[in-house]
Amino acid sequence: MHTLSCPLAAAVEVSTSAPRSVCRVVTRSRPSIVACHAINSSNREVTLLDYGAGNVRSVRNAIKKLGYTIRDVEKPADLVSAEKLIFPGVGSYGQAIRILSQKGLVGPLKDYIESGRPFLGICLGLQLLFEGSEESGGCEGLGIIPGAVTQFDTTLGLPVPHIGWNNISPTRGSVLLDGVGDRRVYFVHSYRATPSPANADWVLSTTQYGGEFVSTVNRGSVSAVQFHPEKSGPTGLDIIAGFLQPEEAVAARGRERAATPSPSSPAPAPAPNSPSSGPYGLAKRVIACLDVRSNDQGDLVVTKGDQYDVREKEGGRDVRNLGKPVDLAARYFEEGADEVAFLNITGFRDCVMEDAPMLEVLRRASERVFVPLTVGGGIKALTDSSGRSFSAAEVAAEYFRSGADKVSIGSDAVDAAQAYYARGGVPDGSTAIEQISAVYGKQAVVVSIDPRRVYVTEPAAVPHATVRTSKPGPNGEEFCWWQCTVKGGREGRDIGAVELARAVEALGAGEILLNCIDNDGVGKGFDLELVGAVSKAVTIPVIASSGAGSPQHFSEVFHSTGAAAALAAGVFHRREVGIEQVKKHLVEQNIPTRL
Repeated sequence: MHTLSCPLAAAVEVSTSAPRSVCRVVTRSRPSIVACHAINSSNREVTLLDYGAGNVRSVRNAIKKLGYTIRDVEKPADLVSAEKLIFPGVGSYGQAIRILSQKGLVGPLKDYIESGRPFLGICLGLQLLFEGSEESGGCEGLGIIPGAVTQFDTTLGLPVPHIGWNNISPTRGSVLLDGVGDRRVYFVHSYRATPSPANADWVLSTTQYGGEFVSTVNRGSVSAVQFHPEKSGPTGLDIIAGFLQPEEAVAARGRERAATPSPSSPAPAPAPNSPSSGPYGLAKRVIACLDVRSNDQGDLVVTKGDQYDVREKEGGRDVRNLGKPVDLAARYFEEGADEVAFLNITGFRDCVMEDAPMLEVLRRASERVFVPLTVGGGIKALTDSSGRSFSAAEVAAEYFRSGADKVSIGSDAVDAAQAYYARGGVPDGSTAIEQISAVYGKQAVVVSIDPRRVYVTEPAAVPHATVRTSKPGPNGEEFCWWQCTVKGGREGRDIGAVELARAVEALGAGEILLNCIDNDGVGKGFDLELVGAVSKAVTIPVIASSGAGSPQHFSEVFHSTGAAAALAAGVFHRREVGIEQVKKHLVEQNIPTRL
């Protein structure tokens, strides 16, 4: 196998020692800001420990947005000389420890942390501080904090991984978290550390998900968070600012309190992302999806089909053009989307090395969008036009390095599931799902299912899971199943959506994106029977897709099924329904929602 090129662009370093103006960051969720004033550039450098697994581009972008330059750790000595260190751990526990050991970084990293110099660990960067984890068959950690990292209990009926926006409960005041309040932050993990008397002096906040787990730790200048602040919108940027520039953060929050109107003063209109009185806990996600393809002129555009047909119904049958991918993604971030998904349906997706336009879309989008980005299309092992072969994990790596947080696998997942059942339900490590999840963790792998409804007279008529339907078939059939398709819905396979979902969960997928060809572009609501059947069949989160036409359709799917998220495209692109409108409706329906 050949190693893919790494397109990460290092931050431009500032060599001058003259004072410069640092642009302030305005949060949408409240009026506080990181103040703008002249600061000596030598104090605006942070060292980043990027060991090469997963997407850290968003962390880089967040650091640069806050006015800092970046020095990468290239050798152990870089940790010795570091003054302020951020460790964005991504991927699996075992893979991270192996890479750190191979690079000779374990000892210097422990020495740095124990020295008490400023440190911020993110996600796996928190878990590695503990004594060990049961992930990857059991691994030793850095041993800084007492306790072990264990998997969430799937018998409780909650989807695992824990993916989405949840609240944190601070145990004490801190510069790091004092600006958060009841705003949610973004989590994506299958394993967690739990609070205990032995680590009580470290625990800065906890979060509830089938029980209490540690979401932030702190002792002195050493902090770590289980969530992803770089993916938590303005709230997350405020948290990073609290680490990078604590004095400025305290001053900015003081100015906010001073500017808060007294009860006798007229209150300003609420901000778009102001806190709500809705229920706490893991929020139901609202995801904006952008189908991206090349039009007849060769430009990348966002399009949307009706039952997967993306060409106009009249005239020259041109590809329907609904806007530019990066601009639309940025718009959805500003409007409050919890995630943004790019589905690359253009022809040159067959070789990611030649997919420069889509990679550039991700890079540019990650500079403007501080919520999770998913990309799908062509995520598989391949051989390019010159005969070079790349594994699925190498192909995924190129997307992760360009800014994706998750990759979505479509037609290849159908092949993988059918092969899995042909082997008697035994994984063999050969599939893209297995290879990518082994390196980056199951939370990085989404499987997109494209099924269509098939009616039958009775369950015994087919070897697939069926449901009694409230919408009888053309001949009065009372039962149906959903046949999975490949090649954009053009070819059906003899496997049902329920069976496919169970197989890909066993192979290591962390999430299901559940489309519905029958409902696509119709605007009459999600297929509740399909979503209900699949969400009951698996323990991983299910994203409902296809059919949204009103805010009520979102509350309907959340009330009626176990869906963790709902996705829409065309109604958002055409502004027929607004994301903020959907979320306000969900709050009115007492559904946990990030506002």
